[in-house]
Amino acid sequence: MTTASRRSAHYTLLAVTTLSLAPLAACGKQSEAPADQAAAVQTIGPDNMAVATSDTLSSGPSISGTLAADREARLRAEVAGAVLQTYADAGQRVNAGTVLARIDDAAVRDAALSARSGVTQATVAAQQAERELQRARTLAAAGAIADRDVESAERANLSAQAGLAEAQARLSAADKNLRNTVVRAPFAGIVAEKVVSPGDIVTPGSAMFTVIDPRSLRVEASVPAVSLGEVRVGAPVTFTVNGADRALTGRVTRIAPMVNAQTKQVAIQASVPNNAGVLVAGLFVEGRVSSQKRVGVLVPEQAVDQTGITPSVMRLKGGKVEKVDVLLGLRDEVAERVEVTTGLASGDTVLLGAARGISVGVPVTVSAPSDAPGQRAATKGVAPATDTTTPISKN
Repeated sequence: MTTASRRSAHYTLLAVTTLSLAPLAACGKQSEAPADQAAAVQTIGPDNMAVATSDTLSSGPSISGTLAADREARLRAEVAGAVLQTYADAGQRVNAGTVLARIDDAAVRDAALSARSGVTQATVAAQQAERELQRARTLAAAGAIADRDVESAERANLSAQAGLAEAQARLSAADKNLRNTVVRAPFAGIVAEKVVSPGDIVTPGSAMFTVIDPRSLRVEASVPAVSLGEVRVGAPVTFTVNGADRALTGRVTRIAPMVNAQTKQVAIQASVPNNAGVLVAGLFVEGRVSSQKRVGVLVPEQAVDQTGITPSVMRLKGGKVEKVDVLLGLRDEVAERVEVTTGLASGDTVLLGAARGISVGVPVTVSAPSDAPGQRAATKGVAPATDTTTPISKN
């Protein structure tokens, strides 16, 4: 091959190589532009945004306390003796008059028999004294006896009648003690506590059972003294308890007439219906007295920036972030929501948490949850990249 031929082949190879690399360079420039645009878009998760909703907002002082039975009876022994038998255990439902326990009544029964005999004797003596008085009055009217004999008969009759009344009182007390040896439920409810067992010796005043009516409970709570003006009898109370997954309601029934000097709190009570029996006494409750209630546009408190002179939120509109000044209304401390009276409408999307730091005008996209089926399918459907560059052959 001559020198001229070799030069011609070399120039031909350079031209082919240049033409082959030109499209690759152009493709590289085109792929850089979308990458720069994608870098400008901020991606946030669903937890960094919230939607303003039109809902009913309740506002009022917070409360905390415990649930207690509205009807509760602590049954104690009224006579001394040994417990012969118990017929109910803690947690058992009982009716009014159900026998809960029996106390040995041997001594009490003897006392009742003695009292009944005393009544019989006193009755005979009183009847005899009354007949003697009538006879004395008849004789005195005929002039057969002096007036002092009539007075003596009257005194004897009064004494006999007093003795009869005393004997009847002793019999009544003995009968009552005899009845008290049988401990009964005062009303229908549940045995909340049992502290005696067969064989125990009890004396008057010894605790035996506690019976409660679970159909009606009350909340025993307190409110700050500064909020007393927002509480009134009949005001609705909304609260939650441990073990219940829904909000419960009641109404204020009593307000203490004085403030606790140590805590600066005012004790209140609220009645709570419990016909379904889902609540039990002793549970801790947290809630609020609803002193004000109205419908408005609500957003989470963490969506509002209140560090400046005017409160503001970061709203997502048209795929971009914008700052909106708002005017706030009522605040729900329990639900941690606030009313926006001006600046937002129901359905607007606001940013939360760290997403509030995104600059105004930046495009934003919302990512799907990491375990979303669509995202898993998209991830699985990504094909590996292939090298499409055409190799250059050497001639």
